[in-house]
Amino acid sequence: MDRLLRTLLFSSFLLLSLFATSSYAQTQNCSSFAFRNNQLFATCNPLPVLNSFLHWSYHPDNHTVDLAYRHRGVTDSDWVAWGLNIDGSRMIGAQCLVALRNSSGQIHAYTSPVTGYGTQLAQGELSFHVPRIEAEFTNNEFIIFATLVLPSGRTSFNQAWQNGGVSGQTLQIHAQSGDNMRSFGTVDFANGELGSDGGSSVTSRQRRRHVHGVLNAVSWGVLMPMGAVFARYLKVFKAANPAWFYLHVACQTSAYAVGVAGWGTGLKLGSDSTGIKFNTHRNIGITLFCLGTLQVFALLLRPKPDHKYRLYWNIYHHAIGYTVIILSIINVFEGFDALNGQKNWKRAYIGVIIAIGAIAVLLEAFTWFIVIKRKKSDSNKYPQNGTNGGNAYSNGTHQQQQA
Repeated sequence: MDRLLRTLLFSSFLLLSLFATSSYAQTQNCSSFAFRNNQLFATCNPLPVLNSFLHWSYHPDNHTVDLAYRHRGVTDSDWVAWGLNIDGSRMIGAQCLVALRNSSGQIHAYTSPVTGYGTQLAQGELSFHVPRIEAEFTNNEFIIFATLVLPSGRTSFNQAWQNGGVSGQTLQIHAQSGDNMRSFGTVDFANGELGSDGGSSVTSRQRRRHVHGVLNAVSWGVLMPMGAVFARYLKVFKAANPAWFYLHVACQTSAYAVGVAGWGTGLKLGSDSTGIKFNTHRNIGITLFCLGTLQVFALLLRPKPDHKYRLYWNIYHHAIGYTVIILSIINVFEGFDALNGQKNWKRAYIGVIIAIGAIAVLLEAFTWFIVIKRKKSDSNKYPQNGTNGGNAYSNGTHQQQQA
């Protein structure tokens, strides 16, 4: 058993280190990118194609967005563009921000509405106000900075981005194959998510949110309570000893291992969304990780049943265990609120918790029935008041067996 626990602990921390390494490597290209003007953005998402990134901060009070569009792997004889399509999708109707190096050698940024396939991205006003736009070019990367006043009543839009060559002062058409024909999707400035043209996720960020939710709901929210049910109700049956203990340990250590993986995805999500905070969810998650780690290590220090400190260990183990279960269920619901719209998941989890609770209530009643029946049976077998020494001897034997 000690070898099993050590193996599970090592695997859990290995998973955590892998997540942390992945987090560090990926954030070097996105949320940890340092702009030369020291500007910070609340959200960053890598766009799925054309080596591009979109950073932004959404301000709900005035419905504006400060953004930076980065396009890597280009030269200063290229043009780059990013835009929103308010009423359509893809290119036609896109309201674009464009950057290139002009004839005087300066990096020039301007707005351009796309009205047809033959566009040369001529400068013009957009359908929404753009109070600020500027651009820079360094290390084969264009960066467009802009402030957008979003159309009222919505935060989710279709987006498109492109690049092409410049000949003289004429913008050449972009490539008609490969990634240049797949550079479109959706963006929601309020919740920080990107999607494909049909609205499905195309970035790893939303998938990580779902993986994070599933891992933690299954581990902390389901396996932990199940492990407690095994420990409390199975040990009343003599035939289940010591099977209940191994089931309890298997459930709790599995929950901890899966929970560490979920915690790792949470760290990655937090590092990718520096401006999006779910403080209650985060703080409870950190507390659960610490308490869960204490519980796992406490198994390695468990005194023998007849040890004088076993009573205190039991009190500690039960108190921490039930605290973890309560906080776990609370934090799962906090997570559902953070997912913002996953009502089916929430309903499914409520059903699971109700089922576990109902089973626990039934087992609690049945356990008390078994215990009371067993006490009555022992009382009839070993009566306390007797008329001969045989009864007294029997009573003493019974007391010795109980001890």
